[in-house]
Amino acid sequence: MRHLLSAGDLSRDEATLILDTARELAQAGARSVKKFPTLRGRTVVNLFYEDSTRTRTSFELAAKRLSADVINFSAKGSSVSKGESLKDTALTLQAMGADGVVIRHSASGAAHRLSGWVDGSVLNAGDGTHEHPTQALLDVYTMRERMGRLDGLRVAIVGDVRHSRVARSNVLLLHTLGAETTLVAPPTLMPVSVHTWPCSVSYDLDETLAKSDVVMMLRVQAERMQGAYFPTPREYSRRYGLDGERFAKMHDEAIAMHPGPMVRGMEISAEVADSPRCTVTEQVANGLSIRMAVLYLLLGGSESAIGARDAGN
Repeated sequence: MRHLLSAGDLSRDEATLILDTARELAQAGARSVKKFPTLRGRTVVNLFYEDSTRTRTSFELAAKRLSADVINFSAKGSSVSKGESLKDTALTLQAMGADGVVIRHSASGAAHRLSGWVDGSVLNAGDGTHEHPTQALLDVYTMRERMGRLDGLRVAIVGDVRHSRVARSNVLLLHTLGAETTLVAPPTLMPVSVHTWPCSVSYDLDETLAKSDVVMMLRVQAERMQGAYFPTPREYSRRYGLDGERFAKMHDEAIAMHPGPMVRGMEISAEVADSPRCTVTEQVANGLSIRMAVLYLLLGGSESAIGARDAGN
């Protein structure tokens, strides 16, 4: 595996290796010395054309925990704002000898294009409404840690599926790992091509929740909307929001998830968001372990990440 561009590119064995490596790293990270020398001498560039505090910070910290040198490249205030193309920026990074490039871009397919212009590994941190593979990996990792399995797990993904790269990546990865996924949204917020996705589709949230083990709520991405996709926020919340009453209809071991940022009171109530069965803060913590695992597997050697750390102490 040279790049991570799509969750759909991962085989079952590759995805499981990432999850298992992340668990190893999470356990080792509980020790007093948290840094690994695995990527010492490597350079990782965070190339972010869109704002994202959580994802960029998570990748930066992950690279630094592995002892890599990190360059944060923001489109604002850079040569990009002066009109430089993605290809020219890629050639500049290539000349600098970047070993890995983490890219977030508003255009779907940007990560794939970049991978053809640089020799280093490319990690897709979100491209348009296409994919966000490391978010799906950390979501699935969280499910496995909480529920103890992925095979046969029934997952409902609810909300603005049309504009969500998280939804697409999760559907592809969950299918690969043996889970059953149902998308729930108003018809206007379903992708036109949803019939080609390996999942079920429903427009009735209450019916779907009753038979789900996991419910993942998605934020309504108003910034990507150029029309009215539902009558009012209040109407949307009434039909597709997760409140305490709806959550109580799920079985006692079921969990609620959200990729963030949450809009409390619209897609999820404060009661559910603050529940012990809501995994939002765990997802953020698990994101660090997953991104360390991906960077290690793409840029590291064949030695064990844990063994490399112990050898450096």
